[in-house]
Amino acid sequence: MVLLKNVRLDKSVPIPLYFQLKELILSEIKEGNYKIGSLIPTENELSEMFGISRTTVRQAITELVQEGWLYRVKSKGTYVSKPKIEQSFIQALGSFNDQIAELGRTPSTELLDFEVIVAPDEVAKELKLKPNEKVVYIHRKRFADEDPIVMVKTYLPFNKCKFVLNHDLEKESLYPVLALHDDTQIYKIRRFIEAVEAEDYDIENLNISSDKAIQQFLSIGYNVYDEPIEYSLARYRGDRNRFEVIISANSQK
Repeated sequence: MVLLKNVRLDKSVPIPLYFQLKELILSEIKEGNYKIGSLIPTENELSEMFGISRTTVRQAITELVQEGWLYRVKSKGTYVSKPKIEQSFIQALGSFNDQIAELGRTPSTELLDFEVIVAPDEVAKELKLKPNEKVVYIHRKRFADEDPIVMVKTYLPFNKCKFVLNHDLEKESLYPVLALHDDTQIYKIRRFIEAVEAEDYDIENLNISSDKAIQQFLSIGYNVYDEPIEYSLARYRGDRNRFEVIISANSQK
């Protein structure tokens, strides 16, 4: 299917031609004219269609690939991707289920492990626990529709959070459960984000290939008394997620 034949780029305006082409292709994708998994025209076809250089076409396509709208298959062409899951981190804390539902997707959770264990050393350090103190360990695989997008391992201090064991975390979100008690409600999070290589664990659970990147989020959640309540390690599919961070300047007097 070759679309865009009756569309022209406007060379009289001060808008780069690559950007005009990029926006045209993106518009066709968003309107559903190019379906997920469909092949878009080649660089040569687009170059001839719009009377522009292949370099200009390549720049437009490359940006759409980088932004997750398209993906390339060697020797076959360029295809339309599934849209990425976008999550925002803007002051207010929200649950995974709420954020996915706001995107029009259906969230779900598979509970892989839910038990009481001795805190690993790094977890004990961050949660300010004594040696051999216990934690509630929660291991979840989380989905948007049928897509597995993140694996999450969470550790909570047992003495404060043992009530969590009475809840069904396949049906309930963790943060609203923690908010049932004033001293376990999460009021702020310290978060570390890095790109890491996919491991066998990720490949098996997230249905990805070994060359895909993983976005790893280490989060420490604190209650109103500034006591650490949650230690979570989340590993997101790098090809299916994009995160938005909005930073505001402090008002100056």
